[in-house]
Amino acid sequence: MQKGWICISRHNSLRDMIAELLETAGCKDVTTEPLLIPFNGRELPAGANKADGARLDVSARSVWNPLERAFLDVRVFHAQAPSNKALGSPTTMYNSHERQKKNLYNKRIVEVEHGTFTPIVLSTTGGMGREANKFFKKLADKLSRKSGQRYSEAMTFIRKRVRFDLLRTTVIALRGERGLKSSSAVKIEELDINLEPVL
Repeated sequence: MQKGWICISRHNSLRDMIAELLETAGCKDVTTEPLLIPFNGRELPAGANKADGARLDVSARSVWNPLERAFLDVRVFHAQAPSNKALGSPTTMYNSHERQKKNLYNKRIVEVEHGTFTPIVLSTTGGMGREANKFFKKLADKLSRKSGQRYSEAMTFIRKRVRFDLLRTTVIALRGERGLKSSSAVKIEELDINLEPVL
């Protein structure tokens, strides 16, 4: 029970952080756990998620292209788990997890939702897959334009947010949650993206 709760907690924390950053960057119609349109018997490849009531983690408009709806799904894996170690190199691990997510959702998103699908694959050590890296670079560009920060500062801020989220939930997984539960996370607008003093 504890292990399942930790996985959900890690996943939900990252999902909410990504949705918050998308809203801050000026993306429209940001939604967590959007319900997918039923595929109504359309041809989907073997292995695709055909379930009614299927959901992804985040959707938003104007992520990649103006007004286009983008769907994101988060996966966090532990590289030292036996199932992942068998894959070999970290690059192979990221590619394998991205491919699994794409096989499940990509065709359905393109054919039924008429949107784009991006798997956000992260490891518990703070690394990220190729697709996640592209997404966070795009997000950093949008944040820097919106806030007036330099791109490098926005990218550093995003990487720190992701890694601290991963670290916090990994520590909880190792030692269990202690102390009072926080009612809510610190709002992004209350944080200073630029860590250098402005002169």
